[in-house]
Amino acid sequence: MRVRFCTKGNLILIIIEDVEESIEWKTVQKKKQHKVKAKLRITKAAVKIQAWWRGTLVRRTLLHAALRAWIIQSWWRMTLSRVLEKKRQAALIAYATRERAVIKLQSLVRMWRVHWRYCQVLNAIYVIQGHWQCHNCQTCAVLRGHCVVTATHLQFHIEIINS
Repeated sequence: MRVRFCTKGNLILIIIEDVEESIEWKTVQKKKQHKVKAKLRITKAAVKIQAWWRGTLVRRTLLHAALRAWIIQSWWRMTLSRVLEKKRQAALIAYATRERAVIKLQSLVRMWRVHWRYCQVLNAIYVIQGHWQCHNCQTCAVLRGHCVVTATHLQFHIEIINS
């Protein structure tokens, strides 16, 4: 046991302490503080683990969302490329059809022009033959001729040779 005297002005304070009780009380307080600190350490560790786990879940969720977005974007790009390829194919078919139609028209016009020129030459030959038959009876002459065909013209050269 221990006795202490404290004076504060006119007041005298006598403190009687049981040393064993105060030591025991201090050890109990230290144990309580130690338990509180241990609980606090465990709580901090649990909070760290929970934060790590929540972060892992968030990162995993973000990764899954990013992968899903990537899949959707890939599908959309593939769909757009298919549509673009169909448009290109349709444009190519339309172009080829127009070209064939133009070539066919040009061919028909060239054929008509050559046929028309051929008919003109044929009519001229008929006229010459008609006149020649009348002329042949009266004189003896020989006709000599040749024909030249080009892409745009049909030419006949006829010579009358008197013998």
